[in-house]
Amino acid sequence: MTLRHETDVLVIGSGAAGLATAINLPPHLNVLVLSKEDMKAGSTNRAQGGIAAVTDTSDSTDSHFTDTLMAGAGLCNPDAVRFVVERGASAVQDLIEMGLQFDRYRAALHRTKEGGHSHRRVLHVADATGRAIASTLIEEATRRSNIEFMNDCVAVELIAQQVDENVKRVVGAYVYNPSTDRVECVNTKAVILATGGASKVYIYTSNPDTCTGDGIAMAWRAGCRLSNMEFNQFHPTCLYHPEARSFLISEAVRGEGGKLRLPDGSTFMHRFDKREELASRDIVARAIDYEIKRLGINCVFLDISGLSHAHIENHFPTIFQQLLKIGIDMRVDPIPVVPAAHYTCGGVLVDRHGRTDLEALYAVGEVACTGVHGANRLASNSLLECLVYAKSAAVHIAEWLTSAQPINPGIKDWDESRVTNSDENVVLTHNWMELRRFMWDYVGIVRTDNRLERAANRINLLKQEVHEFYSHYRINSDLIELRNLINVAEAIVRGAQWRKESRGLHYTLDYPDQLRTAQPSIQYPPDDPLDVLQPSVARV
Repeated sequence: MTLRHETDVLVIGSGAAGLATAINLPPHLNVLVLSKEDMKAGSTNRAQGGIAAVTDTSDSTDSHFTDTLMAGAGLCNPDAVRFVVERGASAVQDLIEMGLQFDRYRAALHRTKEGGHSHRRVLHVADATGRAIASTLIEEATRRSNIEFMNDCVAVELIAQQVDENVKRVVGAYVYNPSTDRVECVNTKAVILATGGASKVYIYTSNPDTCTGDGIAMAWRAGCRLSNMEFNQFHPTCLYHPEARSFLISEAVRGEGGKLRLPDGSTFMHRFDKREELASRDIVARAIDYEIKRLGINCVFLDISGLSHAHIENHFPTIFQQLLKIGIDMRVDPIPVVPAAHYTCGGVLVDRHGRTDLEALYAVGEVACTGVHGANRLASNSLLECLVYAKSAAVHIAEWLTSAQPINPGIKDWDESRVTNSDENVVLTHNWMELRRFMWDYVGIVRTDNRLERAANRINLLKQEVHEFYSHYRINSDLIELRNLINVAEAIVRGAQWRKESRGLHYTLDYPDQLRTAQPSIQYPPDDPLDVLQPSVARV
């Protein structure tokens, strides 16, 4: 018999989006937060730069709005952008009231300037803002008696039931518990997906191992639309070193004057954009990728030696110490860097309250496509979007639950009667690495029709193999994540094949120009939500 848990609201994900939503829910609701690993292991904890918000009289929400639209290359939803930037100061104040102490200079909040921003508006805690925000939210959430935690467990599938001819409602989720090697069930009135992005679909990424697109894949299989999945942001400057894995060199290093150089010491960004190192991330990443391929080199170099030693040590203590451990003194040494998959701009299509196509299912944070980021996310807008949409979703859930008609879910036990233990897990390891390698080679920073077709063919073969594995063997964490990554990879490739232009983060040599009219890609779910072989369709 399947072990069952009961709660009012299930939050899948324990980063900034999940915890902020849980904290904003009223205390009379019981909340269960599901975390794949330790709560400090997610992407929020790795965010270095900060949170963009208008908190200075010399700045304006109109300017922040314009900068966001400019970075988004015509695909931002203006209403969604306005909704977020106008609530920036309030989101910051919420964090301050929870005890977060942003860096200050002469009593005023210290603000940095990052690529694509016209003002210094990025608030930070040295170069470890995400870690400070994560710690603040974790501390606040653990103080709440109505919030419980279920760590080291992986969501497998959403459970949805037809309420009437037109409404399908989510009533729970199946969850794999590695400690017992069994699938458990959570019965709930509402589910919030806060699972983060899917950058682990690429072999080179700044993201933690948990970013396998779980929420995107589960929502799609359950019946939700996806949007703009072809827009994957590659951070321009990830450390290139054999002893460092997925270590990011913050955008703020360039914001404070860092220069990108070739091995001979010459600069090159002036040849690609008049803003040089402060151009948006898509432009900088493509420029670096171009120079690496043109010269046949392994990396380029980021040089911040023009700043005083004290300035570097005070503003970038985490980066400074991490680099020293591997023999790089950023005060005098150039830092070897390469682009790496960093952020999923598309995701589960939601409205301004985080509502998806299914009743009682919400998506907040990187898992969602709100329309704020468009074809390219403006630096440090992600944490802001998380906090604003978390509060909006929490308010809507609380209001909806007061009037929602109760239903008897009658959720079935997880059926393992026709599966066995596998002795072929090497297949999963091989397929995992193959997927991530060809996605990097064929669906990376620069794309072509031929590369996308090759990727699509390999995805179809992997889908069949994984479907067979899923059908015949007991599941484990690797199988769950690989299955989700294949769904996400398919969505990325199909979105890229549909878009016959170059826009923002999607750049193709076959269609280098940008079309006059900007349209989002919309991918519709399969007819059978459990059939991973059923293709999706990208259309507008």
